[in-house]
Amino acid sequence: MPERTCAGCGAKRPKAALLRICARGSDVEIDESSKAPGRGAYICRDVECARKARKKDSLSRSLKVSVPHRMYDDIEALVEGR
Repeated sequence: MPERTCAGCGAKRPKAALLRICARGSDVEIDESSKAPGRGAYICRDVECARKARKKDSLSRSLKVSVPHRMYDDIEALVEGR
């Protein structure tokens, strides 16, 4: 099983256990299928990891585009089950 690194905590986990965030051009979206084209970054399905990623703005660095703050809100809502 391929492993990926979480953009929030830096832990290596199986790809299937992480949430993929995808950037196509300047558009950033949550890729729940993990199959969308574009540059991807991964984050644990944990609120604390989402908060760490927001604080460090690590998704912007990983995806090489500016990630809007509302995207972090969407990620937190998804992992919390809201």
